[in-house]
Amino acid sequence: MTPLSMVGRADELDELARQWTCVRRGDGTGTRVVVVTGAAGTGKSRLVSEALAAFAPRPAVVLWGTARVHSPAPYDWLAAILSRHDTRDLPIPADGLAWLGQDPTAPAERYAPGALLRLAVRTVRALVGRGPAALIVEDLHALDPASLNLVAELAAAAGLPVLLVVTSRPAEAAVSPELAATALARLSGAAGAVRQHLGPLGRAEVAALIAQVHGPVPEGLADAVWERTGGNAYRLTELLAVAAGQPPQALLSAPLPGQRPAPAAPGERAELTARELEVLECLTAGMSNKQMARTLDISIRTVAVHVSNLLRKTGSSSRTEAALWAVRRG
Repeated sequence: MTPLSMVGRADELDELARQWTCVRRGDGTGTRVVVVTGAAGTGKSRLVSEALAAFAPRPAVVLWGTARVHSPAPYDWLAAILSRHDTRDLPIPADGLAWLGQDPTAPAERYAPGALLRLAVRTVRALVGRGPAALIVEDLHALDPASLNLVAELAAAAGLPVLLVVTSRPAEAAVSPELAATALARLSGAAGAVRQHLGPLGRAEVAALIAQVHGPVPEGLADAVWERTGGNAYRLTELLAVAAGQPPQALLSAPLPGQRPAPAAPGERAELTARELEVLECLTAGMSNKQMARTLDISIRTVAVHVSNLLRKTGSSSRTEAALWAVRRG
């Protein structure tokens, strides 16, 4: 199935473009902040990706980080960024970079929390340079307290030529609801901050997505699919992928993401979504979750969910076993 165009988010894309223009022109004295909230599957990551692709000119620097797959650890957001950059020329003490990057060989003697926070801000400033830059904080709801403090400090930083875009589920869905609520309040209270909340797609937007795959939509079908998916963009796109190549009425009976089909028996073909097939291809290529996230332009946590689904659906007990399952079935 060909990639679907985004629908229903034109106003949000326009606002992100306006904020980037302000950063590029040097309007204001510090960070511009956009906070994007919404339930799982509403398209927060897709919105940010689409906006970045449309920025003109493109940011000189993009620092994109998210929570790691493991339990939250200090400075997960910055550690994810540092793992993708050559830090040898940064004007930051090597032992400090080791702590911020979660290097297992970091010295046992740790910086005081306040000193490490100041060092983290210095590190981001060094990475940004003269800018202008885009700082993307994905899945704030899953971040550790140190990362939450760092993001709030960056939002209030003077003289930092960046657009800070933060995505998060509602605070009540966070790893630490109270801390996430405080962080979101601090970010939303930054000077000139913009808050966007993504709700479900409407019936007309669901119809528009269906039409991209099936052409004219039979009467009543869009309403029925909207009822099935709740207007959730992720559920809808996965449903369209599962039912690709079938008549549009298949959208009424094809399994939704999260439904639990039985594992495939030996010699039987598992029902995998289009995204799961992409992840499986990456698995057979020996990619790590981080490499898959970068290749497929999705978060590491989303990769982990797809890998878990693949293991269940293929009846595999490990990533290697799932890759062998794929190879045997071509």
